[in-house]
Amino acid sequence: LQRRHQKVIEEAPAPGMDAATREAICAAAVRAAKAVDYEGAGTIEFIADASEGLRADRIFFMEMNTRLQVEHPVTEEITGVDLVEWQLMVASEEPLPKRQDELSINGHAIEARLYAEDPAKGFLPSTGPYKNYRDWEIGARIETGVENGDEVSPFYDPMIAKIVCVGGDRIEAIQELWEACTDVEIYPLKTNAAFLANLCLDEDFRSANLDTGLIERKLDDLLKAPEPCDEMLNYIAGGLADRDGSVTLARPLAGFRLNADPRALITFVDKEGNEYTRPCLNDGGWEFDWAGDELLWFSLGNAKAYRVKVERGTGQASAADGAIIAPMPGKVIAVDVAEGQAVTAGQRLMVLEAMKMEHALTAPFDGVIEGLSVSTGAQVQVEAVLCRVVPSNRSAVFTK
Repeated sequence: LQRRHQKVIEEAPAPGMDAATREAICAAAVRAAKAVDYEGAGTIEFIADASEGLRADRIFFMEMNTRLQVEHPVTEEITGVDLVEWQLMVASEEPLPKRQDELSINGHAIEARLYAEDPAKGFLPSTGPYKNYRDWEIGARIETGVENGDEVSPFYDPMIAKIVCVGGDRIEAIQELWEACTDVEIYPLKTNAAFLANLCLDEDFRSANLDTGLIERKLDDLLKAPEPCDEMLNYIAGGLADRDGSVTLARPLAGFRLNADPRALITFVDKEGNEYTRPCLNDGGWEFDWAGDELLWFSLGNAKAYRVKVERGTGQASAADGAIIAPMPGKVIAVDVAEGQAVTAGQRLMVLEAMKMEHALTAPFDGVIEGLSVSTGAQVQVEAVLCRVVPSNRSAVFTK
């Protein structure tokens, strides 16, 4: 499975491929390596026209990568071969322990790429401090290069881990992967864990009805993230109220009755600005993780943070007042406007680049550019105000 030509989930052996087709492909790969006297680990890639099923005469050579690939663990898991060790053996001019005809396949392996990205915002890369609130489950093979406390920067690919699961058959491996993805508890980085978990439940994927456009066709369903129910929101209210005694100042009494316990209400907000007023359920029935004064709720690979609402004047910029705000830290690779220039709604103003992705910033409405603070090549931080679009007729914005 892939999105925008980038692989998301990989598996081995390929579902729907019979023994004769696999033998033909492997033989072609061996011939390609022999043709150039290749030595070392490498990957031969083919592209398949599967409209009539996987057939050797409808599979075509595409390219060779002279290295191990990200998905090499699924090959290792079904063959019992340590490809990294073999690569080092070749480099040391040692003989390999097995010949081609001694290799065999056992079981099924599947791998998902866990990215620091926000699926709800067009899969924009997420950068900042990395904290995993749950130890990786023993049932999955986790390959990662980050540890708690590390900083994920905008200068490299946003993949933070490979989650590799194995089963006796394909459905068992998919189930293991679903469980591993739903166990992800990472914050404050955004991840695609809930998106991956949704993929594992997709019926076309589970039945191996696959093609490179599957994710784009089903994107709306795959982006659905769990939300806490009313009872859980009451637990969240109780957790916030108990965290700090000073919070009681924001707890008016509600539902007061003679000879009955009053109910305390608390108002809190999430990162998206949604506001909740709920009674506090304080029976110790739920333990939460915390990031400073933010209460964290994890469910099915999704993370949400809540904090007590504090009344204050914002004085901050927002898209509603025409501020063009950096959605991620990155590099400005193009500035298409100048100070004082008139622009129209939807017109591209500038382009940011981070982690191999480009993001165009556009005008929210007709107006004039003011306060342009960046030029091509500048590095900017998330939520930095890059310029403003001031309406040509300022009063029109406030007309009801």
